Amino acid sequence: MATARRVARVAELIKREVSQILLSEIKDDRVGAGMVSIVDVEVSNDLQNARIFVSIYGDETAQHRAMEGLAAATPFVRREIGQRLSLRRVPTVVFLQDRSLERGSRVLALLNQLRQTSEAKAQTGVEEPLENTAEGEEKPSGGE
Repeated sequence: MATARRVARVAELIKREVSQILLSEIKDDRVGAGMVSIVDVEVSNDLQNARIFVSIYGDETAQHRAMEGLAAATPFVRREIGQRLSLRRVPTVVFLQDRSLERGSRVLALLNQLRQTSEAKAQTGVEEPLENTAEGEEKPSGGE
């Protein structure tokens, strides 16, 4: 088992090398269809498996085509990692799509929408009156 420091260092090296490989070595047009960037690399403690998280900019079809291209290029990427890094065993590489940026932008859009509706209500002066309940909580009156 490798130390946590070595695992982090190997993950960072793999991230840097795979970024270079995707930028200059891969000739597959599917990978270039959606702009692909390496978000993170997770390496197992025994340095046998590497999960490479990629973010792909583009519509759903471009993202799907880029993931197909990455899946086809996986043996080439693994071979290049083996040649560029001096590791006893080259880890098995798996590309996974990271959708956290999409989820984050969707959450921000929802928060902005909520803020805009609350500002619109404040400007029109329409607020629902509150009444006390038996538990001491306040809730809007009306529908009960």
